[in-house]
Amino acid sequence: YVALPSASAIQRKEILEICRETGCRLKTLPGMYQLLNGEVSIAELRDVQIEDLLGREPIRVNMDEIMDYVCGQVILVTGGGGSIGSELCRQIAKHRPRKLIIFDIYENNAYELQQELKRDYPRLDLLVLIGSVRNTHRIESVFEKYRPDIVYHAAAHKHVPLMEDSPDEAIKNNVFGTYKTAVAADKYGARRFVLISTDKAVNPTNIMGASKRMCEMVIQMMSRHSKGTTFAAVRFGNVLGSNGSVIPLFKRQIAEGGPVTVTHPDIIRYFMTIPEAVSLVLTAGSYAEGGEIFVLDMGEPVKILDLATNLIKLSGLKPGVDIEIKFTGLRPGEKLYEELLMAEEGLHKTDNNLIFIGEPIDMDDDRFLMQLAELKDACYKEVTDVKERVSEIVTTYRYKKED
Repeated sequence: YVALPSASAIQRKEILEICRETGCRLKTLPGMYQLLNGEVSIAELRDVQIEDLLGREPIRVNMDEIMDYVCGQVILVTGGGGSIGSELCRQIAKHRPRKLIIFDIYENNAYELQQELKRDYPRLDLLVLIGSVRNTHRIESVFEKYRPDIVYHAAAHKHVPLMEDSPDEAIKNNVFGTYKTAVAADKYGARRFVLISTDKAVNPTNIMGASKRMCEMVIQMMSRHSKGTTFAAVRFGNVLGSNGSVIPLFKRQIAEGGPVTVTHPDIIRYFMTIPEAVSLVLTAGSYAEGGEIFVLDMGEPVKILDLATNLIKLSGLKPGVDIEIKFTGLRPGEKLYEELLMAEEGLHKTDNNLIFIGEPIDMDDDRFLMQLAELKDACYKEVTDVKERVSEIVTTYRYKKED
């Protein structure tokens, strides 16, 4: 039992690394003030989480100050049932929006979130709509009828290996879904539009990352031509505990007795928690002046092998003895490391010393629109060279030509 709730993240990491070597299961004790206030009970001793071993303090944002611009507004969250989208909705619901609209193609997640928010915020004016951002008429009808003030665009295909095998779908959903939603936001007078992006958009080696880079290009282009909507993008790394992320996979593999699969012994990633990611998105919404790509200082990257080893030890088991670690090889389009910012973008500070702004990259908007039109036609014809076509638009995209 680790009974040091006031220890810093770095101190906690050092202590847990020592405790791990005992082979015992570890639990942490909540703070005494939390017990006295009745916030938690002694029964809520929790297992040590892998985020305890990230070794940095959690990002803290003054949400009350940030959320002043959300209160009394009509908010639309596309992909609102997903990992990031649903947390956005939870945070927004706390700050009295006039109306919160969840738009998602997947009805199960949307339904579960609807029930949760209705239970936790009975006075919230909540609307859950099922539909696809690919559908121009559907997305325009939503904007025309409800006139959202602020749009958080989280709808996207995100699984790298799956998109490598279905590149046309990555482009249709990510690029043209973003374009159609952004055009509707501009047409129907949304004040702000915030795109959820990824560090995989930087010098991409996979079609998912290249598609998100194109989404950022769409946002920067829209920002230059919109008369009333402020467009911005938010880029961050891997999110701990999100759907399809590595931690739930490792936990399931350990529970099943192994092996725990790691693609490469040297692979590293930047990590953050879902609440951290969402606080950055909401902060960007308030900082945005137009065309920015906001980037979070995510601390030191973490080796995936270390995550796997630590999680096995935290479960009271021995790596290589009780649970095998198996290396499976890099998946198609997967990098050993991710970069958060392209060199040519530069960095500017904001009022938050953990959030930076990348310089917009010069691009020919007319040429980009022409390339988009050609790419859209190609994708809907199911061409076989879509990756090559994308590489002509995203010049930093390095893809492996298929045999």
